[in-house]
Amino acid sequence: MNKAQLIDAIAGDAGLSKADAKKALDAFVKNTSGALKKGERVALVGFGSFSIAERNARMGRNPQTGKEIKIAAKKVVKFKAGSELSDNVQ
Repeated sequence: MNKAQLIDAIAGDAGLSKADAKKALDAFVKNTSGALKKGERVALVGFGSFSIAERNARMGRNPQTGKEIKIAAKKVVKFKAGSELSDNVQ
């Protein structure tokens, strides 16, 4: 499912116009991103939680040349599915 399909589904299920569904989805993404940038955890009970994890710098290997390269440390977004979401997928 891509963003346009998700907007269509939200609009249909919630009885909203596609424009309102797009605004709601964009607001969710913006606010979730903002909270994660601040280092906060975003938890949606039954769905899951988003958090930030730090990856240490490490040595890697270029698969084409085999030459070792240094991979810089960075922050990554983690998502852990909630039990309700996990149960519905199985």
